[in-house]
Amino acid sequence: MMTVHEVSELTGVSVRALHHYDELGLLKPAAVTEAGYRLYDESSLVRLQSILLFRELQFPLKDIGAILDSPTFDRNRALDQQIQLLELRKEHLENLIDLAKGIKGMGVKHLTDFRAFDTKKIDEYAREAKASWGQTKEWKEYEQKAQGRTREDNAALARGMMDIFAEFGAIRDTDPAAPEAQALVDKLQSYITEHYYTCSDEILLSLSKMYDGGGTMTESIDKVGGPGTGDFAARAIAVHCKK
Repeated sequence: MMTVHEVSELTGVSVRALHHYDELGLLKPAAVTEAGYRLYDESSLVRLQSILLFRELQFPLKDIGAILDSPTFDRNRALDQQIQLLELRKEHLENLIDLAKGIKGMGVKHLTDFRAFDTKKIDEYAREAKASWGQTKEWKEYEQKAQGRTREDNAALARGMMDIFAEFGAIRDTDPAAPEAQALVDKLQSYITEHYYTCSDEILLSLSKMYDGGGTMTESIDKVGGPGTGDFAARAIAVHCKK
């Protein structure tokens, strides 16, 4: 566990900003001591990385919270966008460095060249990245259903979904095509539709790639259901979607 001051020193995020994230429900501490001190664990730092990533993409804090709490959050997709944006910014900085060196070496001739200051490409990519998270009908449906929910409400829904994966874990050594496994697929699909957005077979199959993709989602699923649970759930979903 790390204190808020230790997290601030490690990440460069001010203590004031961390307190603000807590107040917004965006980044709650893992625990609070009897004396009222906030404590953060590894999962807190992972979430903070995602928050800072979306801040780089110019997302408002309220939108970041909704995205991170969505069951469809794809960290790898977000990282791909961050890498692209950083590469664009690197190119922009290199152009500015070349311009400055040119001015120093050749004098006033370069003072009329302002192309290196143009950030249109960066701004346009940031806009497109932001729009990609909020333009689908599923995302709009999710936003509508999430209105008025507290962070505690979202956490309870997330636990409910993990309870279903725990059920998958209890039968992960069986045939994914068996009726019991297929009943759990139906239960999962209905749960997502009821609480988040209409979960078609196509969407469910897409989600299953995160369940066994080896990322944080797989780790969370395998933690509640045992090793291989994410893979088993994904195979059961594949059978369901082929029917």
